[in-house]
Amino acid sequence: MGASLSNLNDGNSGSGMGPGLGDIPESCVACVFLYLTPPEICNLARLNRSFRGAASSDSVWESKLPPNYQDLMDLVPPERDPNLSKKDIFALLSRPVRFDDGNKEAWLDRVTGRVCMSISAKAMAITGIEDRRYWNWIPTEESRFHSVAYLQQIWWFEVDGAVKFPFPPDIYTLSFRLHVGRFSKRLRRRVCYFDHTHGWDIKPVRFELSTSDGQQASCEFCLDENQCDDAHGNHKRGCWIDYKVGEFIVSDSEPATEVKFSMKQIDCTHSKGGLCVDSVYIIPSYLKERKRRGILM
Repeated sequence: MGASLSNLNDGNSGSGMGPGLGDIPESCVACVFLYLTPPEICNLARLNRSFRGAASSDSVWESKLPPNYQDLMDLVPPERDPNLSKKDIFALLSRPVRFDDGNKEAWLDRVTGRVCMSISAKAMAITGIEDRRYWNWIPTEESRFHSVAYLQQIWWFEVDGAVKFPFPPDIYTLSFRLHVGRFSKRLRRRVCYFDHTHGWDIKPVRFELSTSDGQQASCEFCLDENQCDDAHGNHKRGCWIDYKVGEFIVSDSEPATEVKFSMKQIDCTHSKGGLCVDSVYIIPSYLKERKRRGILM
């Protein structure tokens, strides 16, 4: 295989070896690239001049962008280069684009070009968040937003959020990213403390989502069960867990879809505490399934 690949160069028609890959017209290579993923295109671009030219074609990269990619571009700071190629646009949007005061971000999956989103706890309405007796903000590198909301103790637990965005047509999964216990680094090692962790095993937390076109989903989870998480084989305490709230379907990016979501445990017969709230993820269900099955993205 290595010997044959060594011949995949610009082609030496005078060598007596016959035509090579370098003799394939760039337009034909571009047609093939339409069926490949961006990482595959970038790898093949190193083969020869013809492949490099096709790998920079706007027609190739436009097919990898969502139909309404301009909506994402509108979130990019205005000082961006107005003459970006489609390849450069894909590269730009495959990195997180912050909006809403930096508390929300959207990006394109680098393999499929599908739109993903993350929403910080700072963009949500959290009961008692202004009172340091109940909540604190903890700086951390374990969050995309570099800080998480930590609950010490409260009786009425409620977190609400919403986002309105022109999601491209797809099926999306919404989930909350939570962590039971407080974590920190000590002597360069990650340690967790559960001094304030209580109440989450008494009654479940209720999660809900609804969309502007009438879709709804709800579920309940006990956050501090003494059992293993099925997906990863880890105990819930001391680990970041994604709690899937449900799915919703977008059939058209116009008008923009508004998604509302919440989690609450408002039974005031007992207090609860010792919980970190990081963010909400809205990810195409296809990508979530690939990740669950261990397929690298």
